[in-house]
Amino acid sequence: MTDQTLAGRKVAVLATDGFEQSELEKPVEALKAAGAIVEVVSPKSGEIQGWEHHDKGRAVPVDRELSAARPEDYQAIMLPGGVINPDALRLEPKAIDFIRHFVTAKKPIAAICHGPWTLINAGAVEGREVTSWPSLEADLTNAGARWVDREVVVDDGLVTSRKPDDLPAFCAKMIEEFAEGRR
Repeated sequence: MTDQTLAGRKVAVLATDGFEQSELEKPVEALKAAGAIVEVVSPKSGEIQGWEHHDKGRAVPVDRELSAARPEDYQAIMLPGGVINPDALRLEPKAIDFIRHFVTAKKPIAAICHGPWTLINAGAVEGREVTSWPSLEADLTNAGARWVDREVVVDDGLVTSRKPDDLPAFCAKMIEEFAEGRR
């Protein structure tokens, strides 16, 4: 029997070239298994290139170009890591505006590894408890977050995790928070 916890809920996965392969693919699998409608949204059309740590991974098709995506059409957003992906997205004003919609509308957000970098630019971490890849601790702390070293942290609809090893806990909490909806 298929889990339909997220049946009818539309989730955006915002990413670009340089995403960490497992941090996009595993959450997408989990979301779809829970019945969500998932769209990979990217500033570019066609495909985006994944990475498996330091090695080139597989390309993933883009479902919707960012310029054609309306954040109000989605109930939640997931932000995969990889160093290149979130660093590139931070330089895209449309990407930050897209994320900011979920922050101001109090929709659930999930970010793993380096994904929380974009949350800094979107004004989403001040006063929040978060985790991430350890190298982001100073950036998140300087942006007003309370950084902790745990496999998954949930703070009022914001789910964060540190690394690919945390994916089982991350995916479970992401689905739980996405099912609860707006805060």
